[in-house]
Order: sequence, then structure tokens, then C-alpha cells
Amino acid sequence: MPYGFQPRFKGLYIATELIIAVLAITGNFLVCLAVARNKKLRTVTNYFLVSLAVADILVGLLAIPCAALTDLGQPRHDLPLCLVLLSILMVLTQSSILSLLAVAAERYMAILLPFQYQRVMSPRNAQVALVVTWGLGAITGSVPLIDWQRQPTEADYCIFTCVVNMSYMVYFNFFCCLLVPLVAMFVIYGHIFLTVRRQLRRIAVARRTAKNIRAPGIGSTVTGTEDTRSSAAGGSPSIEPDTGTGKRTEKYKVELRAGDEVESVIETDTTTVFTKALRVASVGSTTVTIAPADHRPPQSSVGKSKANTRRELRKAISFFLVLFFFMVCWIPIHIINCLVLFCQQCEVPMSLTLAAILLSHANSALNPILYAYRMRSFRHTLIGMWRSVWSVRPKRH
Repeated sequence: MPYGFQPRFKGLYIATELIIAVLAITGNFLVCLAVARNKKLRTVTNYFLVSLAVADILVGLLAIPCAALTDLGQPRHDLPLCLVLLSILMVLTQSSILSLLAVAAERYMAILLPFQYQRVMSPRNAQVALVVTWGLGAITGSVPLIDWQRQPTEADYCIFTCVVNMSYMVYFNFFCCLLVPLVAMFVIYGHIFLTVRRQLRRIAVARRTAKNIRAPGIGSTVTGTEDTRSSAAGGSPSIEPDTGTGKRTEKYKVELRAGDEVESVIETDTTTVFTKALRVASVGSTTVTIAPADHRPPQSSVGKSKANTRRELRKAISFFLVLFFFMVCWIPIHIINCLVLFCQQCEVPMSLTLAAILLSHANSALNPILYAYRMRSFRHTLIGMWRSVWSVRPKRH
């Protein structure tokens, strides 16, 4: 066995791996159980989160024990079996990154393309996407097994850096299968955040406009008529009695210039969309009449739209945090692989390599914490499950 592969605290490393495995299995199992118990959590988005949770469970059940076994240099003199053990973690990693990419694409459709969302992101299409995700993960993670006879065999022990070709790990696994999806997801979430920010600004403008034209204590029926008479810039109010009903109406004369746009708000099940509803073609003033009515005030609709948009933004931030911590946990070990390939005279301490491996595995235990902390629906479901367990106590006779 290579001298550098014998760390001083091997027992501490394996114990830490086992603790991470237990946390990953327990936390992600609770996530899957929460989706199974709460029907409101059975959404297309959460299907991909369950796929990610299943991958993390398998990391705890299979990948971490295999990593601990190969850390001891086992199995010896059996290259195909050794490659199978080492490929398990790579398959699960690829499935995780593709699941995160699927979540980003689903959020993009839900927020920016809501009219196509119901048609494209149906439960059946989500299931097909999950099959494709795991299929691609299995193919890309199993490349070392395809031509295993060409893998380097510099040692009789099953050691990752001696068995798996570093050119494959750097050029294919890191550059193509990790960096490309990460860059794509950062672009997607960046576009989402900028678009939602513009939407929130438009909602704020629409809300201020509604407050300006609404009279205190008066309903929300608004009618507009063209008035070619000149008026002061910015509009002026006038109150007229309604001879037919005995009620008074209040008119606001608003100056609109040619080319001005009026925006309307369209609400869907997933997000809020703004459409340009009217462009004023001629110069003139518009008289807006506000009469008593039993309808809800316009602010309620705008306020609801703002709340929906903020909820979608919060959900997108939660998924972005999952992506961010995935990158933080996995980039260090890939940087070490790059050093091993491009700087062969550089000596990387084995303790640093093991710490990077632990960090990559710890990501599987971190995701459930992000779900429970950031997502209210998951948090409430998990709390309800915890209370139900403790409330069921055997009666004393």
C-alpha cells in the first residue's frame, strides 16, 4: 500500500463517514416520507427533490460504505469489482447534479413560462425526465467500467487515484458533467432572479397607481372614457352626483401621452405575469370614474400577485441554496483531482484529500436541513410528523 495513503487518523475518518451516512439516510428518508404523507407536497418540483433525496439515501447506504472499504485498499487484485465500487458514487453524483438541473428547468418554466408550464411539466413528463436523469447518470458515471482493461493498475490495492484514470475524472467527469450543468443552472437562476425583481417593481408601481386613483371609502368599479378637452398634467379629480341612484361618483382626469402603456396583471397557479394591455395612440386626457361597488378593491389583487411572486422567489432561492452548497461541497475534491493530473510534482496531503472526500459526502446529509429550514411546507409536515410520533404513547394500566 502506498505510504501516502496511510493517514494517521484513519479510524476517525471512517467513524465520521459512518456518522454522515446515518444522517444522510435518516434525513432524506424523512423528506421522502413527508412527500408521501402530505398530498400538498406531491408536486412536480418535489418529484425531482425526492429523486435527489433517493440519490442521497443511496450515498449513505452504498457509496459511503464502498468509500470506506476502498479507503482500506479493498478489494485487492480484483479490478472490475474495484471499479464497480468506485463508480457507484460517481453514478449517484451525476444523478444528483442532473436532478438539480431538472429542478432549475422546472422553476424556469413555472416562473417565466407559466402558460406552457401545465402542458410541458405534467406528472407524466416529470416521470420521463426522472428516468432520463437516472439513465444519463448511470451512463456517465459508469464510463470507467466500459473499457476497464485500459484503466491504470499501478497498485494491487483498490485506491481511487491508482485505479481510476485522472484524465477521465478531470476532462469528462469534472469539466463536462459537472461544470457545464453548474454554469447552466447559475445562468437559469440568474435570469429567474432578474425577471422576478422586475416583476416586483412593476407590482409596486401598479399598487401605487391603484392607491392614487382610489378614493377613500369608495368601491373599485373603474370605467374610463376619452375626453379631448385639455387638463392639467397629472390629472385632476371632480365629484359629481349620480342622479339615477342618489350616489355620487368621483372622476379622475389623467393625462396620458401618446405611446404610454398601461399594464395588466394576469395571475396563474404558479406565478404572476404582466402583459402590456393598452398603448395610447393619441394625445389627450382620460377621465376615470370611480363609483360605489361591492367588489374587492384593486389593491387586493395586486397584493395577492405580489405575495405569489415573493413566494416563487423564496422557493427559487431555496433551490439555489441547494445548488450552491452542492458546488461548495464537491468542487474541492475535483480541484485536488486537477492538481493530481496537471501538477504531478505537487504533493497533496492525504489529510486534505480525506477532508475533501468527507465534505463531498456531507452534502447528502445537508440537503434535508435546507428543505426543513427554508421550505415552510416541508417544515410544517416534518413538525407534524414529529408531534404525531410523540403523541402516540402507550396507556398505563
